[in-house]
Amino acid sequence: MSHPPFGLPQVLLTRKATQFATFAVIAFTTGLTVFTPHAGAAETPRQSSTIRINAQAETRPFPHFWETIFGSGRAILSLRESFRDDLKTVKDVTAMAYVRPHAIFHDEIGLYDEDAQGQAVYNFSYIDQIYDGLLEQGVRPFVELSFMPRKLALHQTEHAFWYKQITAPPKDWQKWEALIEAFTRHLVQRYGVAEVSQWYFEVWNEPNIDFWSGEPKAASYYELYARAAKAVKRVSPLLRIGGPGTAQAAWVDRFIQYCVEHNLPLDFVTTHVYANDSAQDVFGTQEVIPRKTMVARSVQKVYDQVKRSPRPDLPIIWSEYNASYKNEVAVTDSSFMGPWLAHNISLCDGKVAAMSYWTFSDVFEEFGVVKKPFYGGFGLIAAGNIPKASFNAFQLLHQLGTRRIPIDTDQLLATRREDGSLAIAAWNYAEPEAIGSPLHLRLQFSGLKGLNKVLIQQVDPEHGSALATWEKLGKPNFPSREELVQLRAAAQLPAPRVLALKGPSDQLELELPAHALALIEVVP
Repeated sequence: MSHPPFGLPQVLLTRKATQFATFAVIAFTTGLTVFTPHAGAAETPRQSSTIRINAQAETRPFPHFWETIFGSGRAILSLRESFRDDLKTVKDVTAMAYVRPHAIFHDEIGLYDEDAQGQAVYNFSYIDQIYDGLLEQGVRPFVELSFMPRKLALHQTEHAFWYKQITAPPKDWQKWEALIEAFTRHLVQRYGVAEVSQWYFEVWNEPNIDFWSGEPKAASYYELYARAAKAVKRVSPLLRIGGPGTAQAAWVDRFIQYCVEHNLPLDFVTTHVYANDSAQDVFGTQEVIPRKTMVARSVQKVYDQVKRSPRPDLPIIWSEYNASYKNEVAVTDSSFMGPWLAHNISLCDGKVAAMSYWTFSDVFEEFGVVKKPFYGGFGLIAAGNIPKASFNAFQLLHQLGTRRIPIDTDQLLATRREDGSLAIAAWNYAEPEAIGSPLHLRLQFSGLKGLNKVLIQQVDPEHGSALATWEKLGKPNFPSREELVQLRAAAQLPAPRVLALKGPSDQLELELPAHALALIEVVP
């Protein structure tokens, strides 16, 4: 099978079957290739699918819930130039509106101290620099109220992460409540209630696992939440507070029930899931749930719990998710992420208010200082401001429209934009490190009404991904400045290829390699 030049999927566009030979010549002269096996070679096994798309079909709203909130490394990292450079890079190609870092109460921030009499002393110097910096870039904080300041902690239990955050409950619940109120009041005084009321305040991070060492876990977390929520609302009832921010899609139903029974403020619910979480941890079953569907299954679980709860209209925010909670180069550093993201967006649509991808950048130190650009980091951008294939996937998916066209397939997501043009994501999912097989798609359009041009872009292992180039360079831990230039160039998305449509019958055929995501635009 011949490979398309310059990153275009293998494409064949026809108006009528009788025009095939004519178009084959056009395809050749415009730098496109038509699928033809090499003479004498065994044909590569491939999948095939025909999908009909009616451009005038009834649509439904399609909010871009996957690209408004992003996770990040702990809060102090936002003061670094590299963090801010990566933030700008991601914001330029997405609808990023919020960033959610950990550890705003970590001692390295310097917020909390006590004098000789044990009275609280607050220092907002770094707090102001952190939030000023985000707001100056047009991004609001998604404030995670964590972790415990050492001098406020009941005991000095540290998490295993490199920055050794304290996971203990407070030694004095009144002082915890006072800290939350003082912190929140300072934010309102500095930025105004009209601004801060557009932020989110989330109490703690993953209290059901080792990020919280209160006992009993649930009961002590509920106390932590109750006191924080009341303190935030004392500053202003307009401020938004929520939780429980659990791992493994846990506690949401019981947390809502507790808040209702105790008349606690609750403006939204949050939880987390990763695609390699086990069915035992998420569902309490022994089944094997593939990476492809774990996130969507978890989203459905929580959606159903909320709808059955006393607060069925609560917004659901997945304040962390990704394809892996481990460092897996073949997952988060590779083009695997394009199809995985698109598939999950398609399945989770309509069941969430927002999903916060973990994370936007590999300026990130949970496991220590980053030692090489590609190590399976969670970020969209590798160390050295090198965009990954996942970054390019977000860039393509950002261009989808805001109205979804109903299509019964798990290989494609069709949308219509406000100007009437179509934006379609098509993908070929294969498991990480699997060779996979090509996917031959035949798209049959109707109702185009003046849409006569097709633009195609894609990301796959060879295009829009710097990983292969890094490997060819010998996997340098610390790329030279010249190598960084090469890696950033390899990470660029190829320019879209343009095809003209003529005649009454519209059909597009394309062949996607495994781990490929394509954006197909049909425009005037």
